[in-house]
This record gives sequence, C-alpha cells and structure tokens, in this order.
Amino acid sequence: MLISRTLIDAATAANLPTVDVLFVDCRFDLADAGKGDRDYAEAHIVGAVRADLDRELADMATPANGRGRHPLPERAAFEAFLSRIGWRPDVQVIAYDNAGGALAAARFWWLARLAGLENVAVLDGGWPAWLAAKLPVDDRVPERTATSVEACFDNAGTVSAEELSAELASGRFVLLDARAAPRYRGDVEPLDPVAGHVPGARNRPFADNLDANGLFRRPEELRKAFEAIIGPHAADDVVHMCGSGVTACHNLLAMEYAGLCGSRLYAPSWSGWVSDRSRAVATGDH
Repeated sequence: MLISRTLIDAATAANLPTVDVLFVDCRFDLADAGKGDRDYAEAHIVGAVRADLDRELADMATPANGRGRHPLPERAAFEAFLSRIGWRPDVQVIAYDNAGGALAAARFWWLARLAGLENVAVLDGGWPAWLAAKLPVDDRVPERTATSVEACFDNAGTVSAEELSAELASGRFVLLDARAAPRYRGDVEPLDPVAGHVPGARNRPFADNLDANGLFRRPEELRKAFEAIIGPHAADDVVHMCGSGVTACHNLLAMEYAGLCGSRLYAPSWSGWVSDRSRAVATGDH
C-alpha cells in the first residue's frame, strides 16, 4: 500500500486501515534527550512505535571522527531497527514529531528513503496536528511481529567533505544551510565550537518551510522559494546541511514535496565541518 512518499495529512492518515499503516513516533528534544521517550510513554498515536534520534536514527556509540554530532547509523543497525518494528513493503510508514517534521521525523524519512523504502511519509503538522484534530491516542506499546529486512544505504544520497569542497569550488554544487540566520551568520553558536558557515553556503532556514499553523507550505510556494535560492541549478546539484544533519532533512523533504527531486545531504554538517580546523569558515550574510 502506497499513499504518499513525502507528506500526509492527519485526516488521511487516521482513515487508513490499521493493518496497512505503521506510525513511527520520532519526538525529540535537543535540550532534554530523554523527553521524547517520556512523551511517548505518556501518550502516542495508537499503534505507533518509537524511534529515538540518539538511539535509532544516529550512531552515538562510535567516535564521531568528523561525522558530526549525530553520525548516521550503520546500515546493519538501521536494518535491525526496521526488522524490530515489523516493517513490511506493503505498509505505509508515517513518521511524526512535535516540531513540524524537523526533529526528527524528516531524518527518519530521509534515512528510510536512503535505505530503499518508498512507502514512507511525514505526518504534516505532526503530533500537534493530530491532537488538534482530536484523533485517537493511547499509552500502550504495540506488540509487532519482527520481520526480515534487508536494506542498503544508497551512498549517492550523501556527499563527503572532500566532494563538497571540490564541487563548491567548481560552481557545480549549491549548498543550502538549514540553520536559523543568526547561527548561519555566526552571530551565535550554542552547540558547536566554531561559529559561522561553510564558505559559499546559502541560508535556507528550515522553519521557512512551515506556515503559521506548523504545516508545510503549498508545494508551488515551496518550489518558487527554492528555485529563487538555487537559481539555474538543477535539484540534483543541491546539497543540504545544518548543525548535525537532522534539520537539513526538512529542507530535503520540502524540495521533494515541491517536485524538486534528487538533492543530497552533507550528513556531518557544520559539526563535522568544523571538526577539522583547517577548513575555511565564513561569517556574515555571505
């Protein structure tokens, strides 16, 4: 069953047969790493399984070695997680969080797509939209039958620091930084040891993808905004980054939703870039 590869609204999601849908609760708080688990234990969408950013959507156990604050999980670990939650190719997977997809539903969506899953979408508006619609929640942890899953991360979906540097210098790549403007400019830096941005990067705060209600803006509106910032470049010349490779996935999702497909992720992002102090750093608006 395939309903959506990008976004799905709460009403549509709620009306899917329970046997055909798998909700994944990705709620996370950067300031309190345990809050997502506590929130899930208190209440979640009926039947939802839990995916924690630090536990399932990143490899926090292995030394980062330039891979950033939220290194990508190993293929085998993500494959084992999909097996534990009982993923099947005939179910529509719907990830949600409480931040419009930015923490960390879009990260799950991107990882799943990287692993070859087509039937995965993000719940538009996430947990707040579900509650606002007065849709069912409970606190029961579902019992799901484990499945056999074989996944293979597509390396074409990511770029290395070396490739990024070379293709930025050649003018081929457009690098979009999803952090808020003050962090991009280097006015503040609450998380990483160096402030600023990768020279040549353009600022596209992920929050600009959402309207005042926390829902994604219309596809045509998003397309116009992204085309204005990337200029004549094709979507597959676009690379996304942020602080640690999480909120950058929100921009990638927004582009896909807008029909601009094929952009990639510099997964280590700013935290990985500045781990090598020999790399250049820019500040200000350019």
